[in-house]
Amino acid sequence: MKKKATTKKKMKTLNKRDIVLEINKQTGITQPKAMEALQIVLDSIADCLSNGGHVEFRDFGVFELAVRQSRVGRNPNKPEETVVIPTRKVVKFKPSKKLKELVLES
Repeated sequence: MKKKATTKKKMKTLNKRDIVLEINKQTGITQPKAMEALQIVLDSIADCLSNGGHVEFRDFGVFELAVRQSRVGRNPNKPEETVVIPTRKVVKFKPSKKLKELVLES
């Protein structure tokens, strides 16, 4: 019995340049000014998270800092060897209810 070939839509990756072009198109702000404004926003988010805070965008989601505890890992090629994976900080994103619904509709 043959399997059906599944088709995956190739999704475009959104980058800073795309956002700057969209800001320029919708507001008329020059591209250099839009890039500067976007960079200020991104730097502010990074600064807040690096200082232990969280960033909340209503109807979008929350970025917050979490701590992953240290644990023992194993090398899959040499299972007898154990490696201690140290405690580390990670950024987590929790989408809003509205964003979850929007993604599910697409």
